[in-house]
Amino acid sequence: MEIIGVIIAGIIIGLLGKFVAPGDKDNIPLWLTVLCGIGGVIIGWFIYTAFGGNGSSGIDWTRWIVAIICSAVLVVIASTVMGRNTGHRGVFHH
Repeated sequence: MEIIGVIIAGIIIGLLGKFVAPGDKDNIPLWLTVLCGIGGVIIGWFIYTAFGGNGSSGIDWTRWIVAIICSAVLVVIASTVMGRNTGHRGVFHH
């Protein structure tokens, strides 16, 4: 059940991260946005725990904000890499 939760959270956090990330991020596909979200959740939770976050009762907003920020950073990185890769349009690329 934990894996499914992380995937669902990853989809939501990835879209939020894409929304709050600066710059042009329309050049990354949805699957990569979701991967950035899942990575953001995992990295965010790790950072949160490393800095003494122990999870408060109810919804722990600090942990989610850290996850969104991590996801936004990953989206910016992915967008930069994808932007470089798609900069050269070949004969078969429309």
